[in-house]
Amino acid sequence: MNYRLLLLMGLLSTIAHAQPVTFSVSFPATQSKTALDGRVLLILAKTDKTEPRSQVSDAVETAQIFGVDVDGLKPGQATIVDAGAFGYPKRSLKDIATGDYYVQAVLHKYETFKRKDGHTVKLPMDRGEGQNWRTAPGNLFSKPQKISIKPGANQAVTISLNQVNPPIAEPKDTKFIKHIRIQSKRLTEFWGRPMYLGAHVLLPAGFDEHPDAHYPLCLFHGHFPDDFSGFSETPPPANMDTTDYIDRFHLYGYKKIVAQEAYDFYKKWTSKDFPRMLIVEIQHANPYYDDSYAVNSENLGPYGDAIMYELLPEIEKQFRGIGQGWARFTYGGSTGGWEALAAQVFYPDAFNGCFAACPDPIAFDAYTVFNLYKDKNAYYAEGPFRRTPRPGQRNYLGQVKCTVEETNHRELALGTHSRSGDQFDIWEAVYSPVGSDGYPKRIWNKLTGDIDPTVAEYWREHYDLLHILRRDWKILGPKVTGKIHIYCGDMDNYYLNNAVYLMEDFLKSVQNPSASSEVAYGDRAEHCWNGDPTQPNYISRLRYNTMYIDKILKRIETSAPKNADLKSWRY
Repeated sequence: MNYRLLLLMGLLSTIAHAQPVTFSVSFPATQSKTALDGRVLLILAKTDKTEPRSQVSDAVETAQIFGVDVDGLKPGQATIVDAGAFGYPKRSLKDIATGDYYVQAVLHKYETFKRKDGHTVKLPMDRGEGQNWRTAPGNLFSKPQKISIKPGANQAVTISLNQVNPPIAEPKDTKFIKHIRIQSKRLTEFWGRPMYLGAHVLLPAGFDEHPDAHYPLCLFHGHFPDDFSGFSETPPPANMDTTDYIDRFHLYGYKKIVAQEAYDFYKKWTSKDFPRMLIVEIQHANPYYDDSYAVNSENLGPYGDAIMYELLPEIEKQFRGIGQGWARFTYGGSTGGWEALAAQVFYPDAFNGCFAACPDPIAFDAYTVFNLYKDKNAYYAEGPFRRTPRPGQRNYLGQVKCTVEETNHRELALGTHSRSGDQFDIWEAVYSPVGSDGYPKRIWNKLTGDIDPTVAEYWREHYDLLHILRRDWKILGPKVTGKIHIYCGDMDNYYLNNAVYLMEDFLKSVQNPSASSEVAYGDRAEHCWNGDPTQPNYISRLRYNTMYIDKILKRIETSAPKNADLKSWRY
């Protein structure tokens, strides 16, 4: 092959890459007569087994996604998604190979908030879905269409956002499950518009028949619950389909197992000897995430105080809670595990025990796989001659699913300014101070991973639970001794056990007073291991509401004040 031919081939290749396909995305006036703000998301998938928007993930099989912010987009006005749009996993449209694709677009709508702190920001208000851009009511989307990207062609694809996600029905009360929703004065003042908190309350058996009984309360923290789950008054049908397969557990028929556990919980809940109490799952979705992490935050507002001083007292008033710290307990896993421990630390007198399973990082010097205070980069371990990517997720054998960089770049494609509605962005939104633009200060450069040490120091002083316990033990120690229980698999998928090891070292060694705590690990157990070594995790993860009962009762018996009500709720 001669030099001129090689040069010509290189030139043709350059031209092909210089003229990638572009997409023109718009919505008709039938969907909105007014201009809209938000983020246009364009998804390319290689299969049509499900809609492209449902195929975006951290898995290696993920669909490709690109994102573009829009402000005041008018009906019929086109947003152009071209080579300049940021994408994941491929950075640019010019990197997309030729071939056939299924394409779909979504407009994730933003609303304008004029906050008490003087900042005006545009954010996706939760609309009852738990901050999910795929299903958020009112979000516009297109029907999937098949396209063929051809080599060297100057293609322009037109996409119409002519579909809209429907509203989500409110859950209905039953004999045992009640729902409550209040407008929060504190949050309304912060956000400059009406803001609400909700809860699903599981009532004890005999609630109506014992009007003089008052009950202990268990606050079950976790991600956004659309209703109280894991409780069913009817057993699963004998002929229920069991062909569903859960790859994580290598198990067929998991839906039936879940249904059976829900019915078994109902039978325990209504049995003669089961203790009578209230179990509460709270709804505190917000413009950044499906829950607030139940603490006060510069960017999210005073959710901690709103929950503790507005929502819980109202629940205890309506449903005859005892309403004292000795009769309140909190538990949860993952996000809920962090929240359970944080509630015990930040409101030490308000709870008599926390059970934190697989908690999000509770020590930031083990922030998943790196030290937020000493490392310079979140994405790479750096030496003088090489950079090694940091793993983001693994399975129980240690096989890596994705890197920290890949997860963060997926979030960056989904939303700028911490608006992806996903994990690293919500940590940033909760823990960071407010930036000059009104959005959370970046803990690290989202593109490069370079850590900002000044923001890290703010995180340390305000939300690093190990640091806060160590710093304030003289005050907190007497209030939390005997109350802290932590459980984590030693092969947690997100490396959350690393921070638990550090917390365990502190709790074992601290004196005056001693912590009298409990920390346990599941051998080769993955995320959501919650402390029961006698059951496989696919079972124990369904039993949060029963597995800590014995420890709660023992704690009440040994710590309740004199003349406390230990009888009215033990019928």
